[in-house]
Amino acid sequence: MLLPWELLILLSLKGCLAERSVLHGPVFTQEPSDSVFPLNSDDSRVFINCKAKGNPPPSYRWKFNGVDIDKDFDYSLMEGNLLINRPDATRHGGTYQCIASNSLGTVLSREAKVQFAYLQNFSNKPRSAVSVREGQAVVLLCGPPPHSGEVTYSWIFNGHSNPLQQDNRRFVSQKTGNLYIAKVEASDVGNYTCVVRNLMTNTTVVSSPTPVVLRSDAVMGEYEPKIEVQFGDNIHVGKGSSVKLECFALGNPVPVITWRRADGNPFPGKIKINSSNGVLEIPYFRPEDAGVYECVAENSRGRNVARGHLVFHDVDHLQWVQTLRDAYMSIEADLFWECRASGKPKPSYRWLKNGKLLALEDRIQIEGGKLAIYNLDLMDSGMYQCLAENERGVIYASAELKVVASPPDFSKSPVKKSTLVQIGGEAVIECHPHASPRATISWRKGGDYLKDSRRQMIMEDGSLRLTNVSRSDGGRYTCVAQNPFGTSSSSGSLVVKESTKIVVPPLNMDATVGESIVLPCEVSRDPSLSPVFRWFFNGKPVEVNKQDHFEKIGGDSAGDLMIRNVQLKHAGKYVCMVHTVVDSVSAAADLIVRGPPGPPEGLTVEKVTDTTAQLSWASGPENHSPVTAYVVQARTPYSVGWQAVKTVPDSVPGQMLHATAVDLNPWVYYEFRVVAINSVGVGEPSVPSRALRTRAAVPQVAPTNVSGGGGNRGELVIVWEPVPEEQQNGEGFGYVVAFRPIGTTTWIQTVVASPDASRYTYKNDSIPPLTPFEVKVGVYNNIGEGPQSSVTTVYSAEEEPSMAPSRVWVRTLSASEIEVYWEPVPWKTNGGRILGYEVLFWEAGEQESEAERVRVADTTATISALKGSTTYIVAVKARNSAGAGPQSAPVNVTTKKPPPSQPPGNVEWNLTNSKIFLNWEHVKALENESEVTGYKVVYRQDWHSHTGVVETNRTSVELLLPAGDGYLIEVKALSDGGDGSSSGPIRIPKMSSLNSKGHFSSSVSKIEYIFSVSLFVTSALVF
Repeated sequence: MLLPWELLILLSLKGCLAERSVLHGPVFTQEPSDSVFPLNSDDSRVFINCKAKGNPPPSYRWKFNGVDIDKDFDYSLMEGNLLINRPDATRHGGTYQCIASNSLGTVLSREAKVQFAYLQNFSNKPRSAVSVREGQAVVLLCGPPPHSGEVTYSWIFNGHSNPLQQDNRRFVSQKTGNLYIAKVEASDVGNYTCVVRNLMTNTTVVSSPTPVVLRSDAVMGEYEPKIEVQFGDNIHVGKGSSVKLECFALGNPVPVITWRRADGNPFPGKIKINSSNGVLEIPYFRPEDAGVYECVAENSRGRNVARGHLVFHDVDHLQWVQTLRDAYMSIEADLFWECRASGKPKPSYRWLKNGKLLALEDRIQIEGGKLAIYNLDLMDSGMYQCLAENERGVIYASAELKVVASPPDFSKSPVKKSTLVQIGGEAVIECHPHASPRATISWRKGGDYLKDSRRQMIMEDGSLRLTNVSRSDGGRYTCVAQNPFGTSSSSGSLVVKESTKIVVPPLNMDATVGESIVLPCEVSRDPSLSPVFRWFFNGKPVEVNKQDHFEKIGGDSAGDLMIRNVQLKHAGKYVCMVHTVVDSVSAAADLIVRGPPGPPEGLTVEKVTDTTAQLSWASGPENHSPVTAYVVQARTPYSVGWQAVKTVPDSVPGQMLHATAVDLNPWVYYEFRVVAINSVGVGEPSVPSRALRTRAAVPQVAPTNVSGGGGNRGELVIVWEPVPEEQQNGEGFGYVVAFRPIGTTTWIQTVVASPDASRYTYKNDSIPPLTPFEVKVGVYNNIGEGPQSSVTTVYSAEEEPSMAPSRVWVRTLSASEIEVYWEPVPWKTNGGRILGYEVLFWEAGEQESEAERVRVADTTATISALKGSTTYIVAVKARNSAGAGPQSAPVNVTTKKPPPSQPPGNVEWNLTNSKIFLNWEHVKALENESEVTGYKVVYRQDWHSHTGVVETNRTSVELLLPAGDGYLIEVKALSDGGDGSSSGPIRIPKMSSLNSKGHFSSSVSKIEYIFSVSLFVTSALVF
């Protein structure tokens, strides 16, 4: 039943004011969850969490097993959390639900199952003794005390601290806690205590001992296995869970336990079987793990089998596929909500409003997860919940419904103040006031209300649409909105502009690669509008500032596009798009780019001979210019890059797609490719063919540069330049060397089987020295013999010189150098050519075998790097290609004393204009050093390699040097033994208008500078 309109308006105004504080119903941020609480802890209180947000802040209450909880000594609230004081498993274990409420509605939390883990003590009552015969089986019952939560079982034997070890004879079931002994032995007599441990409370209790006594009246005989511990016939296992199967048998002898699948399939690697085979565990259970499992117990007396069927329980937890969203609806509107959840079994649905089951009315329809409320009124506002539930649980989805009523309001969405449109165009003036219920819309221009016509129409959403606009349509338009709560209006102006037209559109063009072109785009427009030009290439925007090839040119009414250095990739469709605030126009043009041809395709090589190969190919892209010719190129391991090869026909025309490559080298690997040519230029090459080897052939190239000579006595040495591998024409390549003495007719031939050979030596001690021979060298391979070189003359080896050089004498130059002279050996006297001489020298007292050698072509030699004041023995030998002759009589020579080791000291310098005055202390030679005969001054400009030298017999010198550069100067003493030690480099600073002087002491490596001002600049002097 609807409230009176006046009350609706008041509620609506109240809602508008409340929006400023964002009122909303309660929404859970933390819900209670299934929990297990240990009861042995020192904390005697338990918290169950619940928290919700809302404005106003929500209040809380709780239900236990569906009944409201009254706050008493057992329960109290801390904000939304429920506090259980002095929890008790019997009184407080069950299902809890939190309820949050505020003035806008109520929501229920999920139901949480709360359990308490505990473990009570065993009874203190003594346990009766168990009397068994040796060989008999026994089962000791644990009888665990009341407990909750996961527990584990073990047994203690005779009070030992460690639990009883399980093996194939003893087994403790974690299902019942019982101890099974398959065959009792004498060592089993004693007291057995059952130990139970709660994993949640971490507490342990022990039973009273159970004595096991051995009967002496008889011994149990052998019997077949009896399976005492076994699993169920049908076990349902959920996806992803873990399942453990227990199996243990009694018997004598002790049975052996094995596991298998009834279908014969092997166990996957994830299955675990404990050491005694009594437990089989399957983790992460999957559909393929389902089936019949068998436990086989076997001994010498027989066998027994236990079977169980593991059934895959395909259960999916409930989860939302489609949930609810808050709805803000106008009064009299229709609400449609749908929630959908996935899960197995398939869930059913319930709907709640403010925590209570939603009652059906004519206006309210529920179909599963779908809710429809028609003709909403304010009383429908509240918190709604959709519940999806199956046997596995329940999940909740919550949302708030706010129903509002208000007069039309343009404050948040007024009519646009100014709407621009071009002549002949279409304009839509939007009108979207906020109103509940929806307002009725009418329009007026000036003071006249508008009616729908062919050119003007009020659209369903209230907007005004005008088509084929003319100048007369401009003016002020007002949207009037009205609903039962009031009327409101909002106005805006329609401004009509001249339409934009492209007067110089881009035209279809042809261009050649490398050219620059301009695509025009010029418009006529309304003077008050500023057009924006944008170009598109094949549907994508042209980024003018980011691409080197494109540049936009033109004035305010032109947006021409210049393409510089056109490439093939620039071919395609170009669109000029012109935008103004009122309209958009465009024009398109196609650009064809003519360029060199693309690479030919599908190159094949066939019918390869020793010197030819047939090629064929398919034409590649012509790039808008027909191919005029093709060029065949080849590459070998010996060529430098790709080279054009001769073809038949010599020039391959553009319409021909085959050719024969000729003049190839036999027995060489070739790769071929084809290049197309058109009027624009040479295109890209085709993909190279695979490497193919031409057939072998007889060699066609003879060795070159055949010569020889030299060697030892009795030898004829013949040399030549080897034939390159690419011209050997086949395998088994070698050389045929032929020679004969001049004046004879018979050739002596020998085969050199190495393709890399370049030398052959013929030995015959009877050959006189320098005997002339006619020589030629031929080639061959496995196919046959090739050509021979032209005949040339080669002389046999010479004999060593027979005479020694005469009149050998030696002059001492310094402490480290000597000069040796001798008379040449006459050529005619020797009977052979003299190529040069060999000078031997060694220190007196050393063996001649340790002598050093210097070879020269003249009759004088300078020997350096010698020791000072040392006697050397010198001899000379003549030499030719056969070797060295006898040596001359040895000559003794003693080098001069070493030069002074002390450098010139206390060097002082004075710079005036372009003159440098140097003076230093006299150097006194030691007793074993050469006397000082003078001094040498060496100087050079900074950063230059050229040096100048001045010699003097005084301890001072004056240098005339160009101004403007710094200098490095050093001073050395002169002696017959050579140059003495250097003073070290003395740096004279850059010359300028300054007079300066300095002092350098080699003993302390220190330079002192003194500068004084000069009133002139020195001029450069040539020295």
